[in-house]
Amino acid sequence: METANVLTNSVPLILAYVGLALMILLSGIGSAIGVSMGGNATLGAMKKNPDIFGNYMLLSALPGTQGLYGFAGFFVVNSSGVISDQITMLQGAAIFAAGLALGLVSLISASQQGRVCASGIASMGQGNNVFANTMILAVFPELYAIIAFAATFLINSSI
Repeated sequence: METANVLTNSVPLILAYVGLALMILLSGIGSAIGVSMGGNATLGAMKKNPDIFGNYMLLSALPGTQGLYGFAGFFVVNSSGVISDQITMLQGAAIFAAGLALGLVSLISASQQGRVCASGIASMGQGNNVFANTMILAVFPELYAIIAFAATFLINSSI
């Protein structure tokens, strides 16, 4: 009977920690995929137009921000003091949901942003002056990761 109570009381804590893990894991994977796409495009573009490596590098690094949102979300939730032995099932489920949401949105956002940046890098490698346009278009997928981070912050402040 005692073991069942300990396990039941641990479920909210486990949910919260799994949510934090998903937040970091999925956003990090998305950023790794996105920056790899930009890096691969940069290597191809450097063959034709090596003089603008700085622009290539900025566009390649842009999808890395979603991993930072995942870490920032982890920091916000973990430092709030909600995760403790006193956590309720509702709080654990809310942290799990926030982690899953931020992680998945960041994964997809970074991957898609990497595609936009890679296309811009390839075009720049062919001599087209599209750096500013690519930066503008690359902001659109990132907006959704920012919204997911804001939602994580709001969820955390309401529990």
